[in-house]
Parts: sequence; C-alpha cells; structure tokens
Amino acid sequence: MDLVVLIACLDLIKLNLEGDPHAQGSSYIAASYVKYLESAGARVVPIRINGTEEDYTKIFYAINGLLLPGGDVDLQKSQFSRMAKIFYELAIKANDAGDYFPIWGTCQGFQQLTVLTSNKNLLTLTNTKAVALPLVFSQGAQNTRMFKSFPKDLLLSLSEENITSNFHSWSLSVQNYTRNAKLKRFYKVLTTNTDGRKEFISTMEAYRYPFYAVQWHPEKSPFEWIDKPGMVHSVSAIRASFYTASFFVSEAMKNQHRFPTPQEEEKALIYNYMPVFKGLDSIFMQNYYFD
Repeated sequence: MDLVVLIACLDLIKLNLEGDPHAQGSSYIAASYVKYLESAGARVVPIRINGTEEDYTKIFYAINGLLLPGGDVDLQKSQFSRMAKIFYELAIKANDAGDYFPIWGTCQGFQQLTVLTSNKNLLTLTNTKAVALPLVFSQGAQNTRMFKSFPKDLLLSLSEENITSNFHSWSLSVQNYTRNAKLKRFYKVLTTNTDGRKEFISTMEAYRYPFYAVQWHPEKSPFEWIDKPGMVHSVSAIRASFYTASFFVSEAMKNQHRFPTPQEEEKALIYNYMPVFKGLDSIFMQNYYFD
C-alpha cells in the first residue's frame, strides 16, 4: 500500500514574535520531523492549522497516521489545539469501530495529548530546557508495544546513557498523572525522568488505542545540529531515533486509508514544498513554511 503519515503544522505566532527572518507563512513544520518519518519509509502530508472540520475529516480518511510535533503554542486555545482535538476525536471513533489509526505526540504533541484526554492542562514547570537524559523504565515497559521490538542493547543504552534530548519547560509530573483518573485509565507510563526536583513522565502509550507520546525528541539526534546541551549524535541516540520512527510507521501500516485519487494524493504531499535553511545556529536547521 502507499503509506502516508500526516504531520500537523504549528502556529507561527511565537516565531514571528521572536522575529524569524526566514518566515514565509503563518505556520511551519520543522523539516526534522519530515525526515524522521521518511527515514522509516513513510511519506508526509502537512496539515494546515486553519482548515475546517470538514477539511480535516476528509484528510483523516486519506492518511494512515498523525504526528503531533513539538513547538510552543497554547494547548487549549490555539489553532493547533483545535485541529489536534478534531483528529483526536476522529481517531477515537475510528479505532472504536475497528479502523486502526495511530497518533504519535512528540514534546508539545505529548503535552497536547494529555490535555485532550484529561480536558485539563496539568503540566508543571521543570528545568528541562536543554538536557539529555537516560530513561527510567517502568516495570514491564520493555515488553510494551512501543519497546518490545527494540534490541536489548539499545534498551540498555536508553536506560544508562544521556541520549534522549529534552527541550521543554513544561512536563506532566508523575504526581499530577497519578491524581488524574482520566489519564491513569487511558495511558500506561513507560518511562519517567527527573530534573532533580520533579519526577515527570517521558514516554507513554494508551492502553486501548494506538496512541504514543514522548516528551523527548527522537528526531533531533540525526537531523538537528545546533551546538547546545541536550543535542546528542551518538550511535545509540541515532538508533533510538530510527527504532521509534520505525515503530510508529509500522503502526501506520496497519491502516488502510487512501486518497480518493492519485492526483489528490500528489497535490497533498510535502514534496510540493521547499524547506528553508535557517542557519547552523538555529534550533531547527530547516523549516517548511505554509500560508
């Protein structure tokens, strides 16, 4: 089958406020997310943040999975959050009806999923802006859907080496997760981390649905190169990136959605857009911009 995974665009308001000289539209996708999925055999369709519910429903039945990327937008009031809610609810209904549809959330995508599930923002400030950490695996986590296909030596590296890149100011604390019945029923905690003061959840998967979320950034190790603490390009870190991407794409392969025509599929693909190189000192080496 022709595998197509959709990536949600992010509002560009934050970047514009910071004076992004490269901005060529009102929304963007970091190219590293596109490369991340392509490295595992998927093709990418960007989703615009200003679409209608009808637009999103049509797209939903044409693609095989959704990746919610990292960023810095309001998780309850932004166009990004509105779009994510529509796709989240479509995915719940589809999976309940036997139509397997996976969602992956990275960093802000992780956080957005917690808000959608709990209907609350339960995030807590943590000192995790630019740091690489080892994962603390929960009991039995290495046999879960996400991790069971990982080589044992890679799981050991993930648990012992500082190879997961954290670039976030907000986290879901273990305490807040434990106190919220909706989150506890919905998600299984796979790994945790700590900033030295607060213990937070770094990897989770839903019990009943093919929904997965990482607070860390597996796409950065192979595809982002800014010289900052937390950026790791070791063999283990790059392998972790590949295995997470491969896992999610394998989940998307279980979905049978298709575009109605080859012409509509061709028009929707990311290949129609050109990434912009932002410079060696940028947190994102390349961005796709959209009107």
